[in-house]
Amino acid sequence: MTELGRRLARARPVGGAHFNLAGQQANTLLHDGHAWKDFSRTALAGIRRALRTDAPMLVHASFAFVRVMPPADPLRSLAEAILECEALALTGRMPACVVRLGYLYGPGSADLRAYRTAFRLGRPYWAGPAAARQDHLHVEDAVAALLAAARRNNAGRTFYATDGHPLPFMQFMDHFARKVGRRRPLHAPLISKPLMKLVVREEHMQQVALGMPGRTPAPRVPGWKPRTADFRAGLDAIVDGWDG
Repeated sequence: MTELGRRLARARPVGGAHFNLAGQQANTLLHDGHAWKDFSRTALAGIRRALRTDAPMLVHASFAFVRVMPPADPLRSLAEAILECEALALTGRMPACVVRLGYLYGPGSADLRAYRTAFRLGRPYWAGPAAARQDHLHVEDAVAALLAAARRNNAGRTFYATDGHPLPFMQFMDHFARKVGRRRPLHAPLISKPLMKLVVREEHMQQVALGMPGRTPAPRVPGWKPRTADFRAGLDAIVDGWDG
């Protein structure tokens, strides 16, 4: 179970809504692309299972990055599968809404802990272009957004839940690196892309290069706003919690 799934289960949702989180293990920039393996098959199977439940409402967790269609495969094909899942959710027999979540991060992320180890060893990472901004979201805010969306009057609609401040992966991870003690984080140069493909999948490289518009995506989930709108505060709290 993903960190998102664990936290949502602990929140003990009321009202009987079914939350489909299939595929959300890939909704983060903190893995090297491995989480996209078999994504299309498993995500489509997940939404089809969800549509067979007897819940009074379906809340389908999706991906905010699909507001900009990737220009090439493999990420383009993954985005098309994500949109197909959304369409299935909204045209199924039960009332449903879609919540497009920003890239998730949280204290339970094994990938974030792996970055901490790599930075402390002085290893470079694939930061991507400095000007390409992505949407991020703390996992606790993701849970709150999904719960807020689970109202029958939201059926048939598609919402966004992001922290409202798109920023480059490079800026996000450099702050984290400095927080865990690396004064000067090392970036793998873009010219090293052919070599880096031995350890970083093309999907991840395309993700960090796919820039989002600077404005907050809309419509936002009604009645919800992020508690962690500043990624620095979110990352600092995570690291302080680990060390505490």
